[in-house]
Amino acid sequence: MVADLNEKAAERVAKDVGGVAFAIDVRDADAVQALADRTEKEVGPTAILVTSAGIVQPPHPPEDLPLELFDNVIAVNLRGTYLTAKAYAAHMLKRRAGSIVTISSVTAERSVPLHAYAPSKAAVTNLTMGLASEWGRAGIRVNTVEPGYTRTPALQDQIDRGYRDPALLEENSALGRMVEPDEIAKAVAFLASDEASAITGIALPVDVGYFCAGSWHPYGGVRQRGA
Repeated sequence: MVADLNEKAAERVAKDVGGVAFAIDVRDADAVQALADRTEKEVGPTAILVTSAGIVQPPHPPEDLPLELFDNVIAVNLRGTYLTAKAYAAHMLKRRAGSIVTISSVTAERSVPLHAYAPSKAAVTNLTMGLASEWGRAGIRVNTVEPGYTRTPALQDQIDRGYRDPALLEENSALGRMVEPDEIAKAVAFLASDEASAITGIALPVDVGYFCAGSWHPYGGVRQRGA
């Protein structure tokens, strides 16, 4: 099943994967719990949950960052992740089985001028570890993926608005490119699957080498390798 604030968008994705679509605002605790309960009745027992709802922000200085935007980023990225995991885990706990994958970000691990987004993602990584410990003895695994700069519609919009420079995003990585959305999906699918049955509480960077290459900048950047 696919749930999104934009029901039409959810329907398009659900059609592609042969699923069903629902509308949901992950900031609304009652609505999230109601959808989790409805899922059990209308779709079936939830074995895998991916909490991928999230919003981005422009790289404003703190003094120019509207508090309303700050609050909304935290409400969607952190509160939404918590509410969704909590609601669906309530049913998984009864069956003593389940796999949850949250979506964090490489910005959870580094200082960046995203003073709402990055702290929200750092909290998601921390929350994931806590939930993994909390629910592990009940047979529920909880992991997170920390995507690098991924060519999503949201990031493309930031590029189009002039808030991101794709050349800089590509340069500051070992592989010299951005991450593609399907590469994140494959990592999520692995962590959700039985192939990762002994893995819980981890934060998996899928970052084309952003973490390892970023510290090379003072030395002139990653060496270019010709054919």
